[in-house]
Amino acid sequence: MANLYRSEKLEQELRELTNRMDSIFEAVVVSNDGFVVAAHEPEDLTGRTANSPQIAAMTAALAGLGEKTLTQLMQGKLNRLLIEGEDGSLIVYPVNHGVAIATLVDQHAKMGLVMFQIRRCAKAINQILTNG
Repeated sequence: MANLYRSEKLEQELRELTNRMDSIFEAVVVSNDGFVVAAHEPEDLTGRTANSPQIAAMTAALAGLGEKTLTQLMQGKLNRLLIEGEDGSLIVYPVNHGVAIATLVDQHAKMGLVMFQIRRCAKAINQILTNG
């Protein structure tokens, strides 16, 4: 098998995540600074207008605010962030101290299964970032 760059491995993990869960229609690996590390945007977004840089910037802001809030309330560190809307949800799952996965999820998703798959993907991404 040919050697893959780290970014290709990350994108492959995100592609596998969206393939396993039809309800996840976009997945982005985001730095704490709001930059896109890797992304997978399925080709058919059927009218969805969010793009990876926009998701990354908003995710970093929300995660930072969530962490600050939890610290002020002495509730520990952020395990995940879930924002639910009428048409879908944003789930942010920290991978390590500098990176998180942000996913856009359909409104009819089975959240337990989605969370399980995101957690599995986060472990794989952490492995790629740690070991290459």
